[in-house]
Amino acid sequence: MRRERPLSVRQEAIMRLIRSWIIEHGEGPTIRQIGARVGLSSTSSVAYQLAQLEKRGLISRTGRDWSSCRLESPKPPRRGLRSR
Repeated sequence: MRRERPLSVRQEAIMRLIRSWIIEHGEGPTIRQIGARVGLSSTSSVAYQLAQLEKRGLISRTGRDWSSCRLESPKPPRRGLRSR
């Protein structure tokens, strides 16, 4: 059974920022706003981190822009018999 690696320090910071930003502003922050607050000057680095979080199912977006992202509830690990 393959286990998910824990989030990196940077990914944790991005998740905290998104959570607080949505609470305060009602929508997700832009890539530039995320980068400025977590110390990433490259927008492609921010986009990479967001894509990794999306791939893990922690965030999703309703549109093309990252400001349309929402937090997802983490799915519990599947238990039971493995198929062969």
